[in-house]
Amino acid sequence: MSEKATPVLEVRHLKKYFPLGRRHTLQAVDDVSFTIYEGETFGLVGESGCGKTTCGRTCLGMYEKTGGEVRYRGQDVHALRGKALKAFRKDTQLVFQDPYASLDPRMTVSDIIGEGLDIHHLAATPQERAHRIYELLEMVGLNEEHANRFVHEFSGGQRQRIGIARALAVSPRFLVLDEPISALDVSIQAQVVNMLMDFQKNLKLTYLFVAHDLAMVKVIASRVGVMYLGVLMEIAPSEELYAQPLHPYTQALLSAIPIPDPSVEKERKAQRIPLEGEVQSPIDVAPGCRFASRCRYATEACRHQTPVLEERSPGHFVACLKK
Repeated sequence: MSEKATPVLEVRHLKKYFPLGRRHTLQAVDDVSFTIYEGETFGLVGESGCGKTTCGRTCLGMYEKTGGEVRYRGQDVHALRGKALKAFRKDTQLVFQDPYASLDPRMTVSDIIGEGLDIHHLAATPQERAHRIYELLEMVGLNEEHANRFVHEFSGGQRQRIGIARALAVSPRFLVLDEPISALDVSIQAQVVNMLMDFQKNLKLTYLFVAHDLAMVKVIASRVGVMYLGVLMEIAPSEELYAQPLHPYTQALLSAIPIPDPSVEKERKAQRIPLEGEVQSPIDVAPGCRFASRCRYATEACRHQTPVLEERSPGHFVACLKK
């Protein structure tokens, strides 16, 4: 990013631990730092259980932090109270992963989308409220006839569109998209991603895009952070990360992306980097690199010395002792 780019979200040494009884702690997010700039999409990727969803929700203040700092447009997110907190809630929204569990089955589509309008007093009259709801439905590819239906009448793709309309209802400027396409059919995924990209351009939105599908992240994200067991392993501009990954974990992930061309895919299969060894437990983590137990380059130093993110080339950071 250029030096003139405006930081929207600044995450510094963020930690989120969950106590497990009296003696043990799950270190879901451990010393994570990154910055998201105005108008960009920052992709946060990794295997299921790596902490990326917890990181996104902690950034929105949905979870109390254990340590570190999250600043949104200069404000400390976890220190906000009263009107400042309400303004932050309007300015930032979350699109959930599961369109089946995130929408109240007892509410009509109109009430689901209109809830934010009511909370923030964004419609002066019932007519204005209805007009805004119809407008949002049209934006996401539905129509006003859907407003009085219940969510069980819709497909997964339609439900996710309703969830996106709900998030956009209060005119936010920053969205956390928590695996918004992972529960959808492949045929629908590209449609939803293209729609999100159009919204970003037309509404001047900034995204934190959480996902495990690296192929789709390549399409939408301008920069990507790769997480593994609660820590960031690598951050780089999207094109550079996919062309020249530096961390062994990133290299293994990218080698596993399938290619539609059968002739190329056959060749790629031979070049795949298998991940062997045991996954380290995120509970009461010992010092050292968390990927060491599965890394083909691991040395004794990797098992005792915790690597930190360091810049290897402009904008390209990696946490690895291997040079």
